[in-house]
Amino acid sequence: MSRRILGIDPGSRITGFGVIDVVGQQRHYIASGCIRTPAGASLAERIDVIVTHLFEVIDTYQPQESAIERVFVNVNPAATLMLGQARGAAVTAMVLRKLPVAEYTALQVKQSVVGHGKAPKEQVQAMIVRLLSLSGTPQADAADALAVALAHANHSHAALAALSAGGLRVKGGRLV
Repeated sequence: MSRRILGIDPGSRITGFGVIDVVGQQRHYIASGCIRTPAGASLAERIDVIVTHLFEVIDTYQPQESAIERVFVNVNPAATLMLGQARGAAVTAMVLRKLPVAEYTALQVKQSVVGHGKAPKEQVQAMIVRLLSLSGTPQADAADALAVALAHANHSHAALAALSAGGLRVKGGRLV
């Protein structure tokens, strides 16, 4: 059974996206890229660009699942607020296209893909190239989005395997 996953690395200036297929234990690269908002654009214009382009990505690649990186609280509250609004726009686009949305912290993503949560961006990029057998290195935001998709594939696969093996049960809509 094949699953197509859309991963999102949200940003108010650059939002990365990555699409992978998961077939059993295999992960296959489908597409990735960056949605860039115009310099000097208002928040409303940025949100419009993010939502419009994510609709195009979703309509083109038809993912069945989506995952997005959670916002971390930055020392700059204004930057954190802008990032949160960009993230909200991305979640809105996925929800409006009826995709289930999973959320992962940057620590969880790096732990899943690299093996430790403090990995630098370059190490994440290198692992993405290796894990997906890419011929080149994707831009950092696109690599982060692919890492989110891979983390979701790894996390959801492990949870489903444990559930089917009797190791987990569903309680209140959550696996426990």
